[in-house]
Amino acid sequence: MSNAIMLMGTSSHVGKSIITTALCRIFHQQGRKVVPFKAQNMALNSYVTRDGREMGRAQVAQAEAAGLEPMVDMNPVLLKPTGNSCSQVVLMGKPIGNMSAREYHKGYSLKAFDAVKESLGRLQAEYDTIVIEGAGSPAEVNLKANDIVNMRVAKYLQAPVLLIADIDRGGALAALVGTLELLDEDERALVKGLIINKFRGDVSLLTPAIDFLEQKTGKPVLGVVPHVEALGIDDEDSVSLEEKQAVPLDAPIKIAVIRTPKLSNFTDFDSLAAEPDVSLYYVSDKEELGEPDMIILPGSKNTTEDLIHLRETGMEREISRRAAKGTPLWGICGGYQMLGKAIHDPEHTESEHDSIEGLGYLDMETTFAAQKRTTQVTADCVQFPFLGQLLAAQDMPGYEIHMGKTAFGPAVHHPFHIHARAAQEADSWDGAVLREQNGQQGEVVGTYIHGIFDHDGFRRQVINALRSRKGLSPLAIQRNVRAEKEKAYNHLAAVVRESLDMEKLAEIMGEKL
Repeated sequence: MSNAIMLMGTSSHVGKSIITTALCRIFHQQGRKVVPFKAQNMALNSYVTRDGREMGRAQVAQAEAAGLEPMVDMNPVLLKPTGNSCSQVVLMGKPIGNMSAREYHKGYSLKAFDAVKESLGRLQAEYDTIVIEGAGSPAEVNLKANDIVNMRVAKYLQAPVLLIADIDRGGALAALVGTLELLDEDERALVKGLIINKFRGDVSLLTPAIDFLEQKTGKPVLGVVPHVEALGIDDEDSVSLEEKQAVPLDAPIKIAVIRTPKLSNFTDFDSLAAEPDVSLYYVSDKEELGEPDMIILPGSKNTTEDLIHLRETGMEREISRRAAKGTPLWGICGGYQMLGKAIHDPEHTESEHDSIEGLGYLDMETTFAAQKRTTQVTADCVQFPFLGQLLAAQDMPGYEIHMGKTAFGPAVHHPFHIHARAAQEADSWDGAVLREQNGQQGEVVGTYIHGIFDHDGFRRQVINALRSRKGLSPLAIQRNVRAEKEKAYNHLAAVVRESLDMEKLAEIMGEKL
């Protein structure tokens, strides 16, 4: 059987994903064939693999840290919340339908565990080490009977478990002790070590707490991992998004992302936020919008309901006011669909509305269908006029992940040419542009391509066009996204390696590291 180690937490967002990523990079640096795994993910942040399947972004970062291309065996079950305690269930990268929380947990999750076991079997046959991430807490007694992501996986593999607590939020000792107390005896026996995460300050002050934990639980504390600011690694879920709200607006270029209730794939904008001359912030209501240099409507898991939300909260009027004054407005995926004249949903794939009026900027209409398009693409930006500049870039990688087909009016200009789709040659156009709004020289742009701003050259051209409008000189490319990710993985690995007792970890895993 392949060697495995499993990371569980006392709650959500204690750092399981990050420490899993760190171990993947540490083992990769040691020359191992290491692979990440999470049986079930619940997130609106997703990714499309080379073969057109959908998976959670946390396992994508972990795959990158392990030197691997992402594949759905790393995350066989993905739940994408749609609202009203309901989620779209994605099994082995393909949606199989929407289910309520009760329908899934009471009737389907244990069936999905068959796919989990099949994925684990393939990974065991191919890799030396599997680093497994749990979800939430293994001590949720109301969910344990049908849980397929925590102790059921650990018991199936007889994998040793490391239990992580977040000391930054407080109550870490009680969380560790309480979690262990709530586990069954055979589950508790699988927990081989404890980790305290996100510590700030002098670690020597924790010595009495560590001694107490080891005496109280009989479990060794493998280490105390410090709080690491600005990791530069993709976040998994909306809990991480909460930390992105308070962004200092001291950079000259200000970009507002409209935060709708079903916002998805917010990592599309992390590369923009990382630019030194950009302050990117998320806006939940119209009073927070301010006077940005650019507004972005992001992707959405429920485009229709999010559009209604914009209308009901008055955000639509505020966006329109700024667009009429010439503030550039970009829409990505669901946000792009909102920019059109109408959205039709005859099969009620998203909501109970047959049709809804769009924001009306772009001469296009979108009709939803049950089938979802999930594919990687490579596109060129072909002489796209934006704020008096001509943007051009080649070989821009990204991916499409949307339901619905968009039809265009005759005068629509398409800024992006897709020349590869799913690693096959392609020839199609993407996106739409409006360069005048109510007699004013505005800019409204939409695209289905996620990750469009991750291309270093294109991103810098967009920012420089915004700089030029404000009378600022253009800057050369400031960041290399891929190189900085590699640097971030290496930095994270170094911090965790220094913080943990690696010899004890080797002993727990039954080997020498």
